[in-house]
Amino acid sequence: MMQHQVAPPKGARRNRKRVGRGDSAGQGSTAGRGMKGQKSRSGRGPRVGFEGGQLPIIKGLPMRRGFNNIFKTYYSLVKLETLDMFESGEVVTPERLVERGYVRNLNRPVKIVGGGELTKALIVVADKFTRSAREAIVAANGSAEETANR
Repeated sequence: MMQHQVAPPKGARRNRKRVGRGDSAGQGSTAGRGMKGQKSRSGRGPRVGFEGGQLPIIKGLPMRRGFNNIFKTYYSLVKLETLDMFESGEVVTPERLVERGYVRNLNRPVKIVGGGELTKALIVVADKFTRSAREAIVAANGSAEETANR
């Protein structure tokens, strides 16, 4: 096979549609531009983002704008009253909290927060503690151990 014999397969290349060449050609009259109006005329159409004189959405966005901090750490929060469900002297870890159904999964670090009272001495292992939660655990003769942040 030689270079002058190489050709694309049949049907792979089509001629462009020639519009505005008379009604018998199939795209005469309005040439696919519809009826009257700004976009039917010759020359350049309206600029990108033009909304016909209505206040463009891009001008209204600053008042709707917000901020999402991609570095924010979201914690799975566990209250002290939830820890009171465990037996006295038990070691409470994030894995045990997932087993019991108090935390959905371990995708987020676990933070113990001070809500309610703790009456049992527990060894609590979590990623973070609030000051009030740590004090309540120590006051109940337990211990609060922080794991290295995940």
